[in-house]
Amino acid sequence: MELLAEDILVGAPLKWAWKPLLQRYLTAGWSFPKMRPGERVFPAELKRWGLYLHVPFCRRPCTYCPYNRVTFDESLYRRYETAAHREIDLIAQRLAEVRGPCPAAASPVTSLYAGGGTPTIVPEGLARLLTHIKAAFGRAGDVGVELHPGAMDEGCLDVLKGLGVSMVSVGVESLSDRLLRLIGRAHDAATAERSLRRALARRFDTVSADLMFALPTQTLDELDEDLQRALSLGVDQISCYPIFGFPYTELGKRLGIKQIRRPASSLLRRMLDLIRRRADDFGLVQGAVWSFHRPRGKKFTSTTRHHYLGIGPSAASMVPGQFSVNTFSIPDYAAALPGRLPTALVLPVSRQLEMAYWLYWRAYEMTIPRRDFAERFGKEIETVYGKLLTLLTRTGMARLEDGAYQLTERSGYLIHRFQNEYALNSINRLWGQCRQEAWPTKVGI
Repeated sequence: MELLAEDILVGAPLKWAWKPLLQRYLTAGWSFPKMRPGERVFPAELKRWGLYLHVPFCRRPCTYCPYNRVTFDESLYRRYETAAHREIDLIAQRLAEVRGPCPAAASPVTSLYAGGGTPTIVPEGLARLLTHIKAAFGRAGDVGVELHPGAMDEGCLDVLKGLGVSMVSVGVESLSDRLLRLIGRAHDAATAERSLRRALARRFDTVSADLMFALPTQTLDELDEDLQRALSLGVDQISCYPIFGFPYTELGKRLGIKQIRRPASSLLRRMLDLIRRRADDFGLVQGAVWSFHRPRGKKFTSTTRHHYLGIGPSAASMVPGQFSVNTFSIPDYAAALPGRLPTALVLPVSRQLEMAYWLYWRAYEMTIPRRDFAERFGKEIETVYGKLLTLLTRTGMARLEDGAYQLTERSGYLIHRFQNEYALNSINRLWGQCRQEAWPTKVGI
C-alpha cells in the first residue's frame, strides 16, 4: 500500500505531537473544550444569523448515518411539531427582549436551512413550520431543504415552491444499485435519477446532488459513472462526501469502529482528483472541500454560516460567546417546551476560539477572506494567524488573491484529513454522548 507524506504527518504517532501544539496556536489553550448544562444566550451583538430546522424522522433510517434521526411515528411527529412551534415562539420572544421586535422588511435572517432526517417526510408539517418561522423572524435570504429521493413527489415539490424554497439538495448517494444496496439506502438508482429530473424541472435556483465516495469496495470506475450520470443531467452543484464510520451509528455498532477501514490514502486522493476533474469537465468550480457549483450560481451549504440559531431536537446554535446544542431526545425536547428552551449543553466561546471556528469553516470553503475577518473581529487576520498563513503560502497550499487567501488544490486532501482528526472526532464525542443521554452532565469536544 502506498504511504503518503500526509499519512505520516496526520497519522499516529506524530499527530500526538503536533495536535496539542496546533490546539494551543489556534485557541490559546492546551485542553479540549468541555460542554456542560447551561442556559442558551441571545446576546445583543448577534446582528445577523442563519436559521436551521432539524426534522429527525426517516421512513427507514440509514445504518451509516450519524445524524439524530428516528423511524417515523405519526404520534411522535405530532409531539415534535407542536414542540418545534413552541421553540420558534420562545426564541422569537428571547430575541425581541434583547433586540426589540424586528419587522419582516428588516429581517436579520440571512438563510434558512431544513435538514434531517427527512424534512419532507410530512410536507404539510414542514410547510407549517417554515411559515411560522417566516412570521416569527422575517423573510430569510435563501431557503434550502434536504430531499430524500423517496420523499419528493410532485405534490411535495409543489409545496416547496409555494413556500419560496430556492435551493434543494437531493440525497442521491450513488447511482449504482449495487452500492445503494450495500449501504442500505431505501431507493434505487432509477428513483434517484427521476428525483433529480423532477427537481431540475421545477427550476429551483440550485439543485444539488449529494454523492458519497470511499464506500466499501467502491471502485474509481463506479465513482466516475456516478459523477458523469449526475452531472450530465445538468445539476447546479455536486457535493461529494466520504462515508463516515462513526462508532455510534448502527454500522459502527455492528462492525466495531476498528473494522471500518479508511480507504488507502492513494485511492482517496485519486477519488478526490477524479471528482475535481469531472466537475471541471462540466463547468463547475470548487466552492468547498467536497462541493462544486456553477460559477455564477448559488452555493447550497448547511454548515458554513458563522452565526446561526437551531430549532429542533439536536439542533445546534452558534452566537457570539456561546455554542449550544438541544437535547437529542424527542420526548424530552417536547416535555421541556414551552416552559424552557430544550438546551442540553452549552460551551462558552472565547474570542480566540470563535476566530478559530471562523478560520476552520473558511478553510473548508477553500477561501479565507481578509476583509470578513477584519469586519468581524476588528483586526487584521495576519496579526492573529500570520505564521500559519505564511506557511501555507510558502508551501504552495494557498495564495493571496483578490483580498483573500485562496487555498489550492494541494490543500484539499489535507483539509479532509485534518477534518477527520478534529471536527469528526469532536462530533463523535458530542453526538455519541447526546444520543445516549437526553441531558448529559459534561462532554469534552
